[in-house]
This record gives sequence, C-alpha cells and structure tokens, in this order.
Amino acid sequence: MAHSLESLVIRHTHRLPFPKGSAGEGTTAARQFDAALASVGFKLSAELLERLAGLSEAAVVHTARRTLRTVGEMVGDHVRHNSYFIDFPANVPDTEEFWMRCVTKALSDGTSRDNVLTQLAHGVLDLLSLPAYGRYQHTYEEMLAAQDELIASAGDRVTVLHLGRDLDDELTDLYLALAGSTTPLGEDHLRDLKALAERCAPGPQPESIPVRENRAVVNEARLAAGADLLLDTVTDVLRLACALSGGDVTLQEPTRFRTLPRPVRRALLAGLDSVVAANPAKLADVHAHREPFKRLGERLHPHEYPHWPHAADVFAVARGQKEARSFDSRVQQLLDEPDVLGAVRLLESAPGRLFRALDLLLRTAAGQEERDAVVAAAVRAAPAVSGRVVLSVREHFQNREPATGDPRVFVNRRGRGWAAPDARRPVPAADRDRLVAALDAEVRRRLPAPGRLLLDPDVLDVALPLSGRATAAGLGTLPRGSVSAVDGERLRFFVYWKETGKRTDYDLSALLLRADYSTDSWLSYTSLTAVGGRHSGDVTEAPDGASEFIDLSLDRVRGAFIVPQVNIFAGEGFEEVEESFFGFMLRDGEQKGRPFEPRTVRMKSELRGAGRVALPLVFRREDDGRWRAKWTHLYLKGVSSANRVEENQVSVSKVVRAVVTREYLTVRYLVGLMSGDTADVELWDGGPVPDGPVTYIGLERPDGLHPDSRVITLKNLRDVIPG
Repeated sequence: MAHSLESLVIRHTHRLPFPKGSAGEGTTAARQFDAALASVGFKLSAELLERLAGLSEAAVVHTARRTLRTVGEMVGDHVRHNSYFIDFPANVPDTEEFWMRCVTKALSDGTSRDNVLTQLAHGVLDLLSLPAYGRYQHTYEEMLAAQDELIASAGDRVTVLHLGRDLDDELTDLYLALAGSTTPLGEDHLRDLKALAERCAPGPQPESIPVRENRAVVNEARLAAGADLLLDTVTDVLRLACALSGGDVTLQEPTRFRTLPRPVRRALLAGLDSVVAANPAKLADVHAHREPFKRLGERLHPHEYPHWPHAADVFAVARGQKEARSFDSRVQQLLDEPDVLGAVRLLESAPGRLFRALDLLLRTAAGQEERDAVVAAAVRAAPAVSGRVVLSVREHFQNREPATGDPRVFVNRRGRGWAAPDARRPVPAADRDRLVAALDAEVRRRLPAPGRLLLDPDVLDVALPLSGRATAAGLGTLPRGSVSAVDGERLRFFVYWKETGKRTDYDLSALLLRADYSTDSWLSYTSLTAVGGRHSGDVTEAPDGASEFIDLSLDRVRGAFIVPQVNIFAGEGFEEVEESFFGFMLRDGEQKGRPFEPRTVRMKSELRGAGRVALPLVFRREDDGRWRAKWTHLYLKGVSSANRVEENQVSVSKVVRAVVTREYLTVRYLVGLMSGDTADVELWDGGPVPDGPVTYIGLERPDGLHPDSRVITLKNLRDVIPG
C-alpha cells in the first residue's frame, strides 16, 4: 500500500517522497539509479541525488526498484511493445504485396489451404483466416535482436524527479489539492482522490470543496471515518449514495444502488432532512434526477423514519406526490412569455445559472434596453460566480463571432465529441465586447499579484484546464485546445491494448488532410506505406497485449494536418479492455532504435472514453513550415464494429476543423492579465534560475528553484484558475 501511495505522489507531482533508510555511502548506487532513469527519459534532481548518496546502498537500490517501476508505467515502458514487421520501420512491404505473401503462405499450409481456395473461388477473402495475418510471427526477443541500438540525441525527453517531503506530508498536500480543486477532475484523478480520502479524511481538510463530484468522494470517506458529512443540496446526498454503490458520482450514467446498512441509510436520510429543513426550496433540485431519487428511496425506506419528514418529502417530489416547482421551469416560463427582464431578475438569485444563460438571454432580448439589462446583471453577479464559470463564459463569447461557416464542436463529460453547423443567431458585437471586457476585469481582480514571475515560454499556448475531463491521464498530456511545438524529423505514434476477455482488435491509423480539411491520404493496415510513412502491421488480437506503430518523416508529408486515430475494429471498448494507451515519439533522422524507445516518448495518454474512435490530438503545419500539435482528447461514437479510417474520414475532418478553428483561453491570456504593471516578468531560457523566490509557470519544474517559490506546472495547472 505504501508503494502505491508513493507511486501516486510521483505520478502527480514528479516528486519522490523523502527517501528513508540507514546512512551510508550510496553515491555509486545513486549514480547507477540516475543512469537507469535516463534510459526511460528521467533524471534525478541535484538535491535528490545528494540525498540518495547519503543513504546505504541497499536503501538506494530499494528506492530505485520502486521508482523505476513507477516511471516505466508513466511512460508506457512497463509492457513489451512488439511490432508485426520485425524490423519496422525498415522493410515494410506494400499492402497488396504483404497480403499476397499471407495468401501464398496459407496455400502452402495444409490446414488452411482448402478454406482459402474456397474463399478465393467466391471472390472474397477474410484476412483473419490467413495464419500469417494479424498474429505476431516472432517473439519480442527476436524483434529486439533485429533492431539497432538507439543513438542518444540532445532532443530526447528528460523529465526531472525532485526531492519531496515525508510521504505523509506529500499525501496530505496532494489530497488537499485534489479535494479542493476548483475544476472537475478526470476519472483517473477521481480514483486517486478516493484512495487519498480513505487515508486523509480524518485529518486537515481544504477550506472548501467546490466541485460536487469531489465532495461525494470525500463524503464517502468521511462517512466511513464517522466524520460529519459536507452537504448543502439534496443532490450531494444522491452523489454520495452513488459513490457508496460504486456508481457514477457525476450522475451521467445510471447507478444500481446497493442494499445499504442501516447506519448508512440513517446517515443519508438525516442528511436529506437537514438540507431541506434548512431551505425547503432545495426540493426543486429533485426534478433534475427524479428517476435516481425514486430508486434510491426504495433502498433507504424513508417511511421507517417518521422523525425525518423532510427526507420523505424528497422522495414524494420524485414520485410526483408533492409539488416543488423547479427553478429552471420558472425561468423558462418567463422566457416563453417572453419576459427577458423578469428572467434576468430571477436568475440574479442564482449567479452561476445566470452566467450559463447569458447567450440565450442576449439572443432572446427584444432590443438594446433588454440587452443592456442582461450585461448589467452579469457585471453585478460576476463576483459571486466561480472563476471556472467566469472563464468558461469568457471563452464561449470569444468564439461568438459572426457566422464564419465553421462547425461548432460539442463534447460531453465522457469525452464524446461531435461537430454540427452553428445555427444560433449572432450576439451583437458591441454587447459581446462589453461583456468580454467586464469578464476580463473580473478575472484580473481575482488573480494574485505574482511578484517576480518566471515564465517558460512553452507554456503560453497551453489551454486553461477548465475541466479535468479535457485532459487524459498520462505523461506530457495537455488540456484540450492546447498547442505545442513539434521538434523532430520523425514522428512516431503508438498504441497498446490488452484485451480482458474476448478477441479485441484496435487499429492505429493516421489521416492526412489538406489545408481545406479534405482528405489527402492515410496510413493504416490497408495502406501500410504512404507519403514517407510506414505502418508497423495489423495485429488483430491481444490476449497478452499488442502494439501498433506509425512512423512518419515530417518533411515528406504533403498535407497540412496529420490526424492520428485509434479505431476499434472488433471487441472490447476503451473502457472495457484491461489496459490501453496511445502516445507519440519524436526522433532525429538517424537515431534508429526499437519501435518503442521510452526516452523519445513525448506524450503517453490513457485511452478511456465513450466511443469507438479515439482522436487524441492533431498535428498542423504552420505557415513557416514547422509542425505544431493541437490537443483534442476526443472520442467519436463510430459504429459497433469494423471502424476504419476510410469510413470515418468525413466525420473526423469536421471535428478536426471545429477544434482547430476554436479559440481556447490559454496561459498567455492569464499571464497578460496577471502581469499588468505590477509584475517583473522574465522568460526562462532553460538556464540557471534566480536565487530568490519567484512565481514559476512552466511545463516542468526547473532544478534549483528557491524553496519559497510558488511553482505551477502541468501537474497543478488547475491552481491558476481563480476561485
């Protein structure tokens, strides 16, 4: 358990909790540890190396084994990445030539010959019936022997591990950061919060837990620890019941409620009763989740507890036996009349809902007087709205330009994305600009004075993480809408998956689009070689895990966009397989090396989404000829089986265009507001850092920062979102 918690700290913070052990002469072992880390693209900070050098050799070796296992998992090196073509990317045949080889081999095989001849006679051939197709024809060790050694390059990734505090202190800090996050967490981080809460719930707590899903996870741990529950809506109780039943605390998926012990039932009913007793209007919140409340009532048996009548009212409303008019229905009635000013007055009592309705209000307003009233109400309500919502609305209106013909992208909480024409009436430019200026002023008011600001220029185009669900868990992943430079001559994608129970076939492909988003060509199992690229070969089952790769020479790509994608051809979905992840590597032209080399990995992200086609990011050629990546983290619905790049190229193109043309709020925006005339801003060029404390914002923490510095990296970028 201690190792898993230490691993959790390393993954989230890139800090190794303060290594303990007997004193000794561990210098040699520490240097060997550092060298082993370098092979997977990591290194020890000077401070951490010094600490390890003062421990015994046995203590260093013990720490190294645990840490190397963790960082190997972070980068995807904990599994064996074999390739179908043994010396990939060399000697990859043309597709038709390869298929003919498989047919020829099958015809010489007595067990498959008759079946293949019968298929050929009918003019249709099932590739899976060919013994040489889709299954590794060599071992992992044979593949390694056929590959040249990787030539080290100055461009290889180096991720620094820093010296942390004691494990308990690191766990408490991480718990407080995740529980108190102002933005929703992704599923992986929610699971980590659950593990932390089980340990940390009885101890120090954040000042507030603004995100409801986080509150449900913390409440589950507090209930087990006998602590008071944090409840202020009836929905908080519903989310807690979902957590106790192992269900979805976001309430997006139905939960099958378990039979709960009597003490737990009493705690939930008491919580409902106290919430409604304090504010009977909270009964209106039941309407949004009537069916789950009805099913929960069947488990809680409120009739057995007549001394909590307000709890019984909750289930009476859910069953339609008691009236509690919802807030949204009152707003909708006013808009239907239409009475925009009346709707504005009502919405001012719920500032967050007012902000989410601003676009609708401005479109519905009959004239300038009503639009002025909407903007004025927004300005008055802004201080009471969460920073995340203020920024989300700011980004929304930044993209409400007059109709351009560009599609609008929609993304649900599970990462499912789709594009559709924007049929909304435009918002008058003057009103939009006034509102944007007011929102900028509100964000500026909330931002802390950074003092001396040290800035990594590579972080400026990273999108603000307004939701943790807009970033996949993994190494080097950036929030949806972020843009990052691509420095290297060869771009290599990889996917790994391991099926749970039935044959599962994932297909790695790359769609190449022209500047107008039309298809130029693609690389896939049906097109193994194209425009300077090579596909490693189709693997059609993964009982022991399987990998596919695509290698591209960027100077030979004709199109303007490279869109890697993972298609589910058959079998288990991304949320059903035992494991699945995607990533990309960058290499110089002559580095050679195995198909998978961990120190060349720039990004590795988990594939866990509701769809049959994964679109992790898109690469775009800029006007100066250089390539940049724009992060998408999207899943398309696809079809139940046989998803292929040839079939989804139109839908993929629409989504890519919608994401590429959308303007996301980035760190550059916040830094511009934060700096003003009060901050001393210095761009960090990778050299020595200042001696004194600074506020540092960058992709990774530099070595040697003053201990009193405030450090913002990708791992805690959500901390830049004002409360």
